[in-house]
Amino acid sequence: MRYYSTNKTVEEVDFKTAIFKGLPDDNGLFFPEHIAALPTSFWENIEKFSFQEVAFQIAQGFIGSEIPEAELKEIINQAIDFDAPAVKLKANLYCLELFHGPSMAFKDFGARFMAATMSYFLQKENQVLNILVATSGDTGGAVAQGFYKKPNINVQILYPTGKVSEIQEKQLTTLGENIRAFEVKGTFDDCQKLVKEAFLDNTINKKLNLASANSINIARLIPQAFYYAWTYRQLKSLGKEIVIAVPSGNFGNLTAGLFAQKLGMPIKAFVAATNVNKVVPEFLLSGEYKAISPSISTISNAMDVGNPSNFPRITELFEHDLEKMRETIKGFYFTDRETKEAVSEIYEKFDYLACPHTAVAYLGLKSYDLKENEVGVFFSTAHYAKFLPEMQSIIKSDLPIPERLGNLLDLKKESIVIEADFEEFKGYLLSGS
Repeated sequence: MRYYSTNKTVEEVDFKTAIFKGLPDDNGLFFPEHIAALPTSFWENIEKFSFQEVAFQIAQGFIGSEIPEAELKEIINQAIDFDAPAVKLKANLYCLELFHGPSMAFKDFGARFMAATMSYFLQKENQVLNILVATSGDTGGAVAQGFYKKPNINVQILYPTGKVSEIQEKQLTTLGENIRAFEVKGTFDDCQKLVKEAFLDNTINKKLNLASANSINIARLIPQAFYYAWTYRQLKSLGKEIVIAVPSGNFGNLTAGLFAQKLGMPIKAFVAATNVNKVVPEFLLSGEYKAISPSISTISNAMDVGNPSNFPRITELFEHDLEKMRETIKGFYFTDRETKEAVSEIYEKFDYLACPHTAVAYLGLKSYDLKENEVGVFFSTAHYAKFLPEMQSIIKSDLPIPERLGNLLDLKKESIVIEADFEEFKGYLLSGS
């Protein structure tokens, strides 16, 4: 498989180059030269396959022969060793739980697959890799867990001070070893900008072997397509058209769903549900893309993104045709007040605890207004306990917390506090301290 830049000014590369390079030299995003639909027989017989077998079929379409079948199956079995169950709340309404991995967030799928894939290639070469990643919440914890103690890999995680939950912060600042956290005085967009500047800096690239673990890296997106197909596999027997609501920030998750659709997965529509960082919903209405700078802080903090990095991939998928995009994606945005009300509503109606991000997706599905012949699925991208103070304030009750998250609260945070200044960050990278 070959990958080109969405800016189309540099040469195509193979899969291995794309995942280690992270970003093309022209500051675009790597995109597969073609996405061939899987055989119709695969979708017709998908209920006969395990989660890992479904994942293999999808991954092979994006990787081709660069990783032999046996090795790719081993990577998937190692990385995707937890489930993504579709929980029925009522007739035609399901919540897909994506928080059963080690960091209890959906980004475990991408981070673990990416770590296993990079390790496969690095085993053949004696090189040290430096991962740079910006996080608005869950990416950092998933990347930290996925790459922890991986040989020949060092990880630098940038997060905005005061804008992630305590548990999210502890997940990325307490491991040590090959994991280093930078606490940036600014927003997530500032963190993301520092990462992008580092990848484009010649001095850094001459000294360090860099790769990204954000959703700008294609290896993060491929495994997210796995659970879209798994959703279809779980709901296929209902015989209804499927609508999926995705809580959206950087729009990598939704992009992966569009990849799955290109592979032939039957789906009626996607709902892009955001908080008040409403760049994409407003674009779908007006046709005018207006980034928000700085991004606005909300209780659904992992979605506080004012300039979604993956949006160029979405426009590429639709060949820059707004009307085609509108036919497939419906966009809605919601305030913190509406999000809190939705958390309460889900709990009272269904006896189900949903984090603020999940509640935003639920609201998106409600706004879509499902028809009789449709079944709706909203994604739960993180366990509610990762936002415990806010959840307890909304529900007005003490809530149980999983032991693996509770134990984090007693650990000591270790981070390097920096300004949102590239030269300062560059100095830390080049000095290695």
